[in-house]
Amino acid sequence: MNAAVSPVEALIVVDVQTAFVSGANPVPDAARLLDRVNDLLDRARQTGALVVHLQNDGAPGADDEPNTPGWELYLPIKPGPSEHVIRKPRDDGFDGTPLGEVLVGAGVRAVAICGLMSEMCVQATSRTALARGYRVVLPHDAHATYDVPAVPDVSDAVPAHVVSRVAAWALGDQPENTVPAKAVTFTNAST
Repeated sequence: MNAAVSPVEALIVVDVQTAFVSGANPVPDAARLLDRVNDLLDRARQTGALVVHLQNDGAPGADDEPNTPGWELYLPIKPGPSEHVIRKPRDDGFDGTPLGEVLVGAGVRAVAICGLMSEMCVQATSRTALARGYRVVLPHDAHATYDVPAVPDVSDAVPAHVVSRVAAWALGDQPENTVPAKAVTFTNAST
């Protein structure tokens, strides 16, 4: 069993939107992802940690096009009254959003990041958090993506769990990316 990691003051939930975790085309093992995200949310809320939900604004016709059913945050992950919901126009949750100001304003020094898609929005947001000097915990079982399809004469399909692991590994040796969600601990930024 993994030991708990040093506490973080914030949980950033990336793009847990209806189109990606339910319906006709959820990410593989969406139920596991939702279980881990819900557990992280429950524990962050119990300690008074800052919680931020990022919501991707997809292009017209995309599954996450704004104001479509697929764009909505997934209801069982419904944000609480003191939690922030930040819409984002690009993969990086800091790019063109107030995320940085929210974290600074709360005195956050360390964040846990979970959600979707591992190699896109989760990785881009984690990379910028690292560049801004935050300690980043990216629990290996609390982010997900889709399988990468095969390309004839180039490669076979790449399973989603491998894509997620490679996306985390590509962040280098600074993030804590080999811990399970259950090892993440939270604290209030003001303590």
